[in-house]
Amino acid sequence: METINVKINGVNYAVAKGSTVLEAARAAKIDIPTLCYLKDINEIGACRLCLVEVSEGGKPFRMVTACVYPVTEGMEILTNTPKINQSRKTNLELLLSNHDRKCLSCVRSTTCELQKLCNEYGVDETRFSGAKTEYKIDDATPIIRDNNKCILCRRCVAACKVVQGIGVIGANDRGFDTHIASAFEMPLAETSCVNCGQCIVACPVGALYERDDTDKVREALADPTKHVFICTAPSVRAQIGECFGYEPGTDCEPQMVEALKKLGFDGVYDMNLTADLTIMEEATEFLGRVKNGGALPMITSCSPGWIKFCEHYYPEFVDNLSTCKSPQQMFGAVVKTYYAEKMGWDPKDIFFVSAIPCTAKKFEVGRPGQSAAGVPDVDVAITTREVGRMISKAGIDFRALEGAEFDVPFEIGSGAGAIFGATGGVMEAALRTAAEVIEGKPLESLDFNEVRGVEGVKIASYKLGDINLNVAVASGTANAKKVLDAVKAGELDVQFIEIMACPGGCVNGGGQPIQPAVVRETIDLRAVRAAVLYNDDKTSDIRKSHENSAVKKLYDEYFGEPNSHKAHEILHTHYVKRGL
Repeated sequence: METINVKINGVNYAVAKGSTVLEAARAAKIDIPTLCYLKDINEIGACRLCLVEVSEGGKPFRMVTACVYPVTEGMEILTNTPKINQSRKTNLELLLSNHDRKCLSCVRSTTCELQKLCNEYGVDETRFSGAKTEYKIDDATPIIRDNNKCILCRRCVAACKVVQGIGVIGANDRGFDTHIASAFEMPLAETSCVNCGQCIVACPVGALYERDDTDKVREALADPTKHVFICTAPSVRAQIGECFGYEPGTDCEPQMVEALKKLGFDGVYDMNLTADLTIMEEATEFLGRVKNGGALPMITSCSPGWIKFCEHYYPEFVDNLSTCKSPQQMFGAVVKTYYAEKMGWDPKDIFFVSAIPCTAKKFEVGRPGQSAAGVPDVDVAITTREVGRMISKAGIDFRALEGAEFDVPFEIGSGAGAIFGATGGVMEAALRTAAEVIEGKPLESLDFNEVRGVEGVKIASYKLGDINLNVAVASGTANAKKVLDAVKAGELDVQFIEIMACPGGCVNGGGQPIQPAVVRETIDLRAVRAAVLYNDDKTSDIRKSHENSAVKKLYDEYFGEPNSHKAHEILHTHYVKRGL
C-alpha cells in the first residue's frame, strides 16, 4: 500500500494514498462526526458535520468536508478546534430548526445519531426560527415515512438506489421545499417498493421505521379465549442481544426464549423446524422439475422482499419461483391445520406471531394464498426491534435471564435450518438434502463452502450422481438483477438460484437492530452475525433437514410425503405478475 505523510492534530501519520481526510482520521483512531456519510454508498458532504480545518503547502487553514476531501502529501489537519466545534454546533442547530423534536416518544430515541451528536455538542435548542415544513406521515405500508423528522441526508435514497438498485425514493423540489419522496409524490404503497427496509437501517434519525404491531400481540396475549404462539426466525437469536447492549455476533437464543415465555406466549417455537420443512418441499420440487421438465432455473421463495421484487421487475421469472411458502408462513399454516386438528381447536382461536428480521414479512402475512385454514396463516409479524421493545416495556431484565428451551412439539430444528438466515444458507441446506437423495448415501462433507460468504453473487457447480448442477446465490436486489440479467442474456447457465432481498441475507434484514453508520463501516455485521448461525449448524446434533424427527413426524401423521396433494394445499402458494 502506497502511503503519504500527513499531520493530524499535530501528530505525524502515514496514511493510504487516495484516502479522504475522514478515512485518514479514522485510520489514526480519531473520530470525526458524520450524518450523511455511508462509505461507498453516500459520499456527498451534505450534512456538513464532518467539517475540519486543513492546510496544504503552508497555506492558511481552511474549512473542508472531511468525507469527500482527499489528503495530500504534507497536509496538516485539525479536527477539534473551537472554530470547528462551533461550526458543527451551528449546523446541528440548523438541522433542528426544521426538525420534529418529539424525541421522548420517537422510536429512535437513544439510537438516533442526530440526538447523540446534539448531546455531545450541547445542543438542546436552536437559535434559528422561521418557517417550518409539515408533512403528512406515509403509513400505508409496513415502512412508515415521517418527513417531519427527515434531515435530508439522503442515506435512505442511496440505500434504495445504490445498494438495492431500486430507486423508488429521491429528492423532490428544491431549496427549502426539498424533501424525500417518490416520483409524483406517490405514497410508497403505490410504488414498486419491495418493503425490504434497507432504508430504515440506513436512516440516522426517526424519519423511517417499521409499522409497530406490538399492541396487537399484547391484546391477543390478554385475551383468555386465544391460543397465542410465537416462532422465531433463525437470525433473530443472533441479533436480539444487540437490543440489550450485547456485542454484534452474540448468540442469545436461551435468553430470547425465556423472555418470550415471560411475555405470556402459550408456546415459543423454533422456525428452524419449518426451514427444514421448506427444504423438504423445495428440494423435492426442484428434483421434480429436473426430472419432469419444469421451469428452470428454479428460484427460492423464502424472501418476501425478493418475491415482490420479482413480481414488479422480473415478472417473466415468476414461473421459475418455487411455489413453497416461506418458513414463516409454513409455520402458521402447520399450527392452524395440523396442530389445531390434533388439539381440537378452531383455527380462529389461534393467534400466531412470527418474530422475524424482515420488514417485508409484514407485507407477506397479507398476501393472497396465505390462509391454509381459511384464516391468515400468520396473524402478526414483528421485527427483532419490536421484540426487543416488547421485552423492555414488560420490565424484563434480558441480561439477567438464565435461559430456557423452545416448547414441544415444535422445538426441533436442524443446523441446515439455522443457516437459512445467512446468504447461501438456503442453497446449502437444499444441497445437503438433494445430494443425499440423488446419491442415495450420506455425504462425506456437509459444508458447501462455495455458496458461503457475504459476496453479493456466488456461482458454484456440483456433480450429484448423474446430475451436473450449476447454482447461483445472490443477496441484495441489485445483485439479483445481475444474476437474472445474465440468465436472460444466456450468459449464465444455472438450474437453481437462491435470492435474498437484503445484502448478506436475513442477518442484515431491515427489521434488525440498527447500528450507527460508524459501526457498519468498521464491522462487517453480515459476517459477524452469520457466524452465529454457522456455529449453531456446526454444533447441532442434526445438520440435515431430512433427518429432523419433528419434520418426519409431520409427514407421517399429516402430509404423507413431500409435494403431496395435501402438502401443496397447505404449504405452497402462488404469485402475481405486478409489473412497474
